[in-house]
Amino acid sequence: MRVLPFTKMQGLGNDFVVLDARRKAIPLSLADRRRIADRRLGVGCDQLIVLEPSQSAGTDVFMRIYNTDGSEARACGNATRCIAARLMEERGADRLAIETVAGVLQARDAGHGLVSVDMGEIRTGWQEIPLAQACDTLHLPLALGPLSDPVAVNVGNPHCVFFVPDVAAIDFERLGPELEQAPLFPDRSNIEIVQVLAPDRLRMRIWERGVGITQASGSGSCASLVAAARRGLTGRRATVVLDGGSLEIEWLANNHIIMTGPWAESFKGEITLDAEAASVRETVAAHG
Repeated sequence: MRVLPFTKMQGLGNDFVVLDARRKAIPLSLADRRRIADRRLGVGCDQLIVLEPSQSAGTDVFMRIYNTDGSEARACGNATRCIAARLMEERGADRLAIETVAGVLQARDAGHGLVSVDMGEIRTGWQEIPLAQACDTLHLPLALGPLSDPVAVNVGNPHCVFFVPDVAAIDFERLGPELEQAPLFPDRSNIEIVQVLAPDRLRMRIWERGVGITQASGSGSCASLVAAARRGLTGRRATVVLDGGSLEIEWLANNHIIMTGPWAESFKGEITLDAEAASVRETVAAHG
């Protein structure tokens, strides 16, 4: 039996269980990861985040990301903001470098409770998404029901962006899982549906790979802006309105993309893991 302290955090309703393994490693089996993320048997979250010692010079922490199905994710923008905010408070700093499987992300305090993260360089080549075959990533040969002609973008993880007249009219719970696992995506894909509200404003919903529909996605917001800008539907900067709130996204001339938004710490607690069950004791309320 193991008792693991955790912190529950969220960015625009996209929620995370954070485990701190910087001083002592926390071995987690696939079953452990799934149980912690389970909203009935564990704490419950969209992603499980494990903080590890940094592996590269000039970085402050290594952030490992797991989806609710236990699979490892390469990027998570909302989690990056939350972790950056927590560590900047811890260190009394206004910027830091977070190492991930997808690369190093630079974060800074943007003031007024906001954090900005450089999510790195955007990739649009078909091999970089990756896709199962050579395709024009601006017009993928993929359609299902009312969804067709999407754009593929890699923001450290694969995204497939469909433009629609009204996101509320799409039966996303039915279409999302089939599109995620379409044969065109050998590593599966995040799926976005996007409605253009104005040249600088998008409405987006996301089906996250290995998770399902979530309230928000930082990398998905970045992918949506890039897709819209490549199609000439917006400029290179826009507000992306999500189910859980809004993010400010800017695609820079150097091909890096900047995401700015809020973060919150919900509570702290302990989770007890054994071979049969997991139980949670929520202990300290914080930040709300």
